[in-house]
Amino acid sequence: MEQLTESLLTWALPLAIVAAVSTLFAWLLSRLLPADAENSLPRQLAFVILGLLVPVALILALPLESETRGQLLSLFGLVVTAIIALASTSTVSNVMAGLTLRGMNNFRLGDFVHVNEYFGRVTERGLMHTEIQSEDRDLITLPNVYLAQNPVKVVRSSGTLISTDVSIGYDVHRVKVTDALLVAAADAELRDAFVQITELGSFAIHYRVSGFLSDVSSLVSKRTQLRAKAIDALHAAGIEIMTPNVMAQRPLHSEAALLPPAHYGAEPTPTQAAEQLMFDKAEVAARIDKFNADKLRLEGEIAELSDDPDGNEHRIRWRQRQIEALDEMLSTLHQGHDA
Repeated sequence: MEQLTESLLTWALPLAIVAAVSTLFAWLLSRLLPADAENSLPRQLAFVILGLLVPVALILALPLESETRGQLLSLFGLVVTAIIALASTSTVSNVMAGLTLRGMNNFRLGDFVHVNEYFGRVTERGLMHTEIQSEDRDLITLPNVYLAQNPVKVVRSSGTLISTDVSIGYDVHRVKVTDALLVAAADAELRDAFVQITELGSFAIHYRVSGFLSDVSSLVSKRTQLRAKAIDALHAAGIEIMTPNVMAQRPLHSEAALLPPAHYGAEPTPTQAAEQLMFDKAEVAARIDKFNADKLRLEGEIAELSDDPDGNEHRIRWRQRQIEALDEMLSTLHQGHDA
């Protein structure tokens, strides 16, 4: 009986120690890398590595002969190799592409991205895929290898140019059209506006008006607003937005133009309600990313100020209160994000 108990302890104790240490590491990873969009890739990688290390640690901890231990390690290596070999090529490619994209870091959570026909704001960046939220509020999952193999257009958070195109007949002087389009860009509250002639068509001149938008969160609304202001400015200047290619029969005077009434009605005040509805998950992910970055910055400042705590006690306490406020906001955002 005593020998049996000793044998059980010899085998059970290493198993218990490995299980306890593995559970502790899993708990620490869950605390250090919470399950949010920003930590998706590091969290997945950490748990994959932990899952590979636990069997190795278990084999090393068991009371086995060196030869047997070596055979088990070789067998485990063969099993892992076989799993990787049998796994689809796309899976391995997606993992490598995910690591490459994270290393390049050319876009972040909340950024507007355009990949071929897909357009939206980034909501998650995982080991296998990247998720974006489209203008329809739908979530689109794109394999990382797709992003690595196709050009990714990223709207810079510091601002971007928005534009709209219009074609006007050759019977209207280009300067008159340019002046009207510049007025439209100014009415849409765009900076540094300019007009380009993009094409001399068979029946019309193609114009493009562009302006700088500093607040990219209103990108979709501002595009619509710029088009609306272009219509208003051209009509106010007496410019008909119809080319000679249009064949129309109308009982009007030969000099009459097809223009809407000068004052159709009050224009609704532009809001960001459309973007808030379209990109709600992306907006939360972007705020979580920003608050985490602010926390890291404040923690770094506290570490620097701690070298002289007596002279910087007030500054340290002030930054600690900021971190506490950020933690409360992050907790609220995580609850809404998970819901």
